[in-house]
Amino acid sequence: MAAIKVHGNPLSTATMRVLTTLYEKELDREFVIVDLRAGEHKKEHFLSRNPFGQVPAFEDGDLKLFESRAITKYIAYEYADKGTQLIYQDPKKMAITSVWMEVEALQHDKIATTLGMELGYKPVVLGISPNATVVEENEPKLAKVLDIYESRLAESKYLGGDCFTLADLHHMPIMHFLLGTQIKKLFDSRPHMSAWVADITARPAWLKVLALQSK
Repeated sequence: MAAIKVHGNPLSTATMRVLTTLYEKELDREFVIVDLRAGEHKKEHFLSRNPFGQVPAFEDGDLKLFESRAITKYIAYEYADKGTQLIYQDPKKMAITSVWMEVEALQHDKIATTLGMELGYKPVVLGISPNATVVEENEPKLAKVLDIYESRLAESKYLGGDCFTLADLHHMPIMHFLLGTQIKKLFDSRPHMSAWVADITARPAWLKVLALQSK
């Protein structure tokens, strides 16, 4: 039995973030599916793993973690000698990578998740129409953020530098859902961003995570 366990759901963006990291690192893991529709993540046995009642929860032996970005950082550092590097050893390169990890968490994610909820989750999962006002307010906000990304990607192949790192990986789950909506045009209209999207979404580790959703 694998020492690493991920308690989550394959449709959860945070769970996808952790699973992608594990696949990039080529690490054995046990994936325990949490039934979100049944509210399993709010029950006592799960709250002992994540007191906020959100997926994923993570175990590596006696270490227990929650919050997906903290988990991915732990995996990248603890298993630095395995699979894809995902982090830089050079302090200056890692500092730049960390900047873009912060940009993803603080500038990109809230807007992107709001649009993903309105344009993806509501019509597809809940069967209700998106809030047009929310979409109209947030689409130009995301466009401004992506303009900054386009400038960065004109300078380097990946956000953190010349190599694929957590700075890129952290974007992939919510971006996947946005690419199935009208927001795709914001990526397609920016050539460097379009090339970046095509590159990272073709990674074998990511395709393995998407395959879990069809099981």
